[in-house]
Amino acid sequence: MRLDAIAALFAAATLAAAVAAPVDRAAAQDYPSHSVTLIVPFPPGGGVDLIGRLVGQQLSAALGQQVIVENRGGAGGMIGTRDIAHAAPDGYTLGVVLTGMSLSPNADYDVNKDFSPIGIIASTPVLIVANPSFPAKSLTDIIAVAKQQPGKLSIGTPPSPTINYFAIKMFNLMAGVDTTIVTYRGTAPLTTDVMGNHVPLGFDTIPAAISQIQAHQLRAIAVTGPKRSAALPDVPTAAESGLPGFEAVQYYGLIAPAGVPRPIVDRVNKELRAMLADDAFKKRLIEAGDDPAPSSPEDYAANIRREEAKWAALIKKLGLKLE
Repeated sequence: MRLDAIAALFAAATLAAAVAAPVDRAAAQDYPSHSVTLIVPFPPGGGVDLIGRLVGQQLSAALGQQVIVENRGGAGGMIGTRDIAHAAPDGYTLGVVLTGMSLSPNADYDVNKDFSPIGIIASTPVLIVANPSFPAKSLTDIIAVAKQQPGKLSIGTPPSPTINYFAIKMFNLMAGVDTTIVTYRGTAPLTTDVMGNHVPLGFDTIPAAISQIQAHQLRAIAVTGPKRSAALPDVPTAAESGLPGFEAVQYYGLIAPAGVPRPIVDRVNKELRAMLADDAFKKRLIEAGDDPAPSSPEDYAANIRREEAKWAALIKKLGLKLE
C-alpha cells in the first residue's frame, strides 16, 4: 500500500475518533434526558427484585430522572437478560443481573461481548432453608435424611442457570447424596412453597427469606459463603456444618448493553459507588442479607469471567445437560 494511502487511512481513523469522542462526552453530559428502564430478569418479590428496586430508587434521585423497574422473569433470568443485551446502547436500558447469566447453552447472548459491565452491587451466599416441620435441624441431618431416602428428598431452587441450582448439584456431589430438584421461576415462589411445606427444603437467598426466618415461618440451616452472614450471625456456614469447601456466592451486578458510551458507564458507576458508600444504603443492604461490594467496571468484568468459568467447570465435570 502506498504511503499516501496509509496516511489517508490514518487521518480518516483519527478524524472518526475525534468526532466520536465529543459525541460520547456530549451524550454523558446530557444523560439522562428522560426516564431510564431498569430490567430485573426475575419475578417480583425475590432477592434480585429487592436489589433492583433499592438501586432504582437511589439512581432516580442521583440521575434526576425516573428509573422504571421492569420485571421480565423467565428461563432462569435469561429472558430479561437477553432483553438487556438487545436493547439500544444509549444508557436508557440498564439491568440488575446475577452470576451465571450465560451458563445455559440456550442463552442467545455472549456474556463477555454483549454487555457493558457497570459495577458489582452486592454479594450474598445461597441460604439453605427448611420448613419448620422438617425434622432435620442441620446440614449434617439433611445429609443423613438424603442418604436414608435416595432420590426422595426434594429441594426447591430457582431454575438453571442460577447459582442456587448449581449449588444443589455441588451439594449432591460433595455430600454423596441423590436428591430431587424442584425448580421455581424465582426465589419469591420458592420461599412461599417452602413456607407452605410443598417442598421441605430450599436453596434460597437471604434477601428473599430473611423476614420469614425472623417470623419463624422458615428455619435457616446454613449459608454457603466463606463466612457467616452479618444479617444471620447465628446461622453456620456449610463448611462449619460438615462440608468444607462448599461455597456458592451470588453476585448482583449492574449492566448495560454493549456499546454504551464509556462516559455514561462511568457516570452510572460513579452514582452506584456513591450509594454503596452511603451508610443508610449500606445498612439496608446488610439488613436484607447482602454484602455491599463496590467495584469498577473492569473489576466487575473480571468477576463475571471468573465466576462464569468456575461454574462452567462444574457443569463440565458433572456432565450436566442444561436447558
